[in-house]
Amino acid sequence: MFAITLMKKDIHPTYYDKATVRCACGNSFVTGATKQELHVDICSKCHPFYTGEEKLIDTAGRVERFKTRRAKAVEVKPKKVRVKKAK
Repeated sequence: MFAITLMKKDIHPTYYDKATVRCACGNSFVTGATKQELHVDICSKCHPFYTGEEKLIDTAGRVERFKTRRAKAVEVKPKKVRVKKAK
């Protein structure tokens, strides 16, 4: 008939109901997580979408890398395509 399988014990991490989240802007709040203390770069107090401010968040020069790749893509000439001649 049907085989009954039991769930494995002690495989889940400890859940903390009162974990503290600290943002780089200085904001902190309490939430549930699997770690007691979390450090984040952006939170709802400083994220441009929630604050309405239009500021550019650049992590490790991503915007500059994108702009250089875009400039190279425009400069590259398209390859010539060979057309097979019919015999």
